[in-house]
Amino acid sequence: MSYPLGTENQNLPSFVVLAPQLPYAGSQVWSSDFLPGCHQGTRVLAGAEPIPDLNRRAPSEKIERMELSLLERFNKKHQQSRQSDPALAARIKSFETAFGMQQVMPEVLDFSKETDATLELYGLERGSTKGFAWQCLAARRMAERGVRFIELIDVGSSGNWDAHADMRSHEPLARNVDQPIAGLLKDLKSRGLLEDTLVVWTTEFGRSPGAESKKGRGHHASAFTSWMAGGGIKGGMVYGKTDEIGGRVVEDPVHVHDLHATILHCLGFNHEKLTFRHAGRDFRLTDVAGNVVKAVLA
Repeated sequence: MSYPLGTENQNLPSFVVLAPQLPYAGSQVWSSDFLPGCHQGTRVLAGAEPIPDLNRRAPSEKIERMELSLLERFNKKHQQSRQSDPALAARIKSFETAFGMQQVMPEVLDFSKETDATLELYGLERGSTKGFAWQCLAARRMAERGVRFIELIDVGSSGNWDAHADMRSHEPLARNVDQPIAGLLKDLKSRGLLEDTLVVWTTEFGRSPGAESKKGRGHHASAFTSWMAGGGIKGGMVYGKTDEIGGRVVEDPVHVHDLHATILHCLGFNHEKLTFRHAGRDFRLTDVAGNVVKAVLA
């Protein structure tokens, strides 16, 4: 979404990641891969310092702007002889975005003007700067201000959903995300934002129907569930069906390419035409496959 659409707010990144801890694969999860570096995700942490060095160190905004203007002149002169270096261009762009974030991000992450009713909806205590409830409310405030793509990751590489040892560990994890995500959907709807916002809740695989290590479950890519709400999606329905133990799909299977094609369709794109040329060929998000699941569209 960052590549074709950019950001609606030039002072904010087009792709923000709200992740309190790093997942197994680290920051490469939100890297730009072969896209220009300016499209990688900007990580925001729940806590006292959501973004490192967000507050300016210059005595005034005017002085900081003068410093950055001088730096910009040096950078552009340096770039003139390195036109084919996308990493350098992304680095230069990052300075511009950082300055813009200093102007607006403190207000985005200041929940003091949110009503008690809104905080209660998310299950967030006033003054709290941590937890999935904080992430969900921060996501709504960013969406309101023009951030195109916002990814929320609730836990890191430990104490997570990878329940090989004991499936009972899912209970507190589910309780942690249940009220905040419901609150986000209700809040978006009440503000008239849900019809223009696509919310996708998904994972890379499910859990096996058979036991592993007595009380745990293994990785299971043959059948798992995702849900979508908001822009362009028909609510109140289930598409697809597994066998009685959730082992395999027996009706209306949806490949991940189909999911991606459907998401892109809801956002106004033909997945077969949205491409990026790299290493001599045009790449699609859906590779050479994928069909829009029209039955789930409003």
